[in-house]
Amino acid sequence: MCFSRLSLVVTFSLALQSCASVAPRNAVPEELVGEAMVLPGTHARMWGDVAPENFDELVEIFRQQLVRDGGDEALSLPRNMLLISGGGANGAFGGGLLKGWTESGTRPELTIVTGISTGALIAPYAFLGSDYDDELEMLYTTLSTKDIVKERPLLAGLRGDALADTRPLRELLRNRVDEAMIAEIGIEHEKGRRLLIGTTNLDAKRPVIWNIGAIAAEGTEESAQLIRDVMLASASIPGLFPPVRINVRVGDRTYDELHVDGGVASQVFLYPAQVDLKESARTVGTEGKLTMYVIRNSILAPRWSEVKPKVGPVALASISTLIRTQGMGDLYRLYLGAKRDSISFRLAYIPETFDLEPEEEFDPKYMKALFDLGYNMARDGYEWERSPPGVALP
Repeated sequence: MCFSRLSLVVTFSLALQSCASVAPRNAVPEELVGEAMVLPGTHARMWGDVAPENFDELVEIFRQQLVRDGGDEALSLPRNMLLISGGGANGAFGGGLLKGWTESGTRPELTIVTGISTGALIAPYAFLGSDYDDELEMLYTTLSTKDIVKERPLLAGLRGDALADTRPLRELLRNRVDEAMIAEIGIEHEKGRRLLIGTTNLDAKRPVIWNIGAIAAEGTEESAQLIRDVMLASASIPGLFPPVRINVRVGDRTYDELHVDGGVASQVFLYPAQVDLKESARTVGTEGKLTMYVIRNSILAPRWSEVKPKVGPVALASISTLIRTQGMGDLYRLYLGAKRDSISFRLAYIPETFDLEPEEEFDPKYMKALFDLGYNMARDGYEWERSPPGVALP
């Protein structure tokens, strides 16, 4: 399967909607969207584009850490955040960077880890630390397309909800993100650390931030499956991979939501822009340095290539350009937010000199080369960029 087939979805899906064969839905009515809940009583999620009116989650992070680290003596400890972007197979770069960072001896404990799309698959391993580096390497250097998706016949895909079936990825998540791993995430959550994954709610057309640690702390089979569903949804490229249905409740009624790749809304995220992280720390009395590390699993510079004047190539080139420029906008937004909140900004991305092309969607040779690139960069003492490209530092 080739990503160029995405352009076929853009071209033909509307024409085939009348004969589509998909399971019926029970979508949340518009007037009830704000009341829909998963795991009632758990701070499981929030909108990613606006801060809730009564938002004390960040304050609670710092309170929990003060208890863990020894009360007043911990007030000046540094806090580090890691934000991992989307990028498909390019996530191998982020995986390699993490392992090399470990071996450099400079990888810090991370208070908050966020992930979108391929970053959502990396984030739990990054959150749990260097003990999972080898597992991450296996995922991004030995698997191929057939281990992630099963291709559907083109016409069946266009009439259905996607060109591919993600049952292999769903099974992979069930085996790898097991009860023991989820229990570890829950334990770290109770210590004041946060693991957040982003999806896009297609009905609401809004980003959703999932508090994976809070869900893990529930310790039920339902919560464990919800975590896997959220990870799958975040990595589900619309059109190529099926959207994930997540059941929600409003009162005594059950509805379903459609969630897809968080990259539809943003390529990388922290909290809604309205939230002031530094102010939350001050509320508790914490004055330690805050550092935001961002791994952008992409080459940031545009690459020239001649585009044939046909629908498919034009659509694909346009979508590729949109994703790149959206990703740059996300970096600028994060950088400005970091400056506002007195947070140190650090950025890593795939260097422009990397010119290997994949032979399939998830080409193990391509991913191995990217993993090794990230590993060697970090192991040798990578100098993180202090601003996004194009931003002149004083």
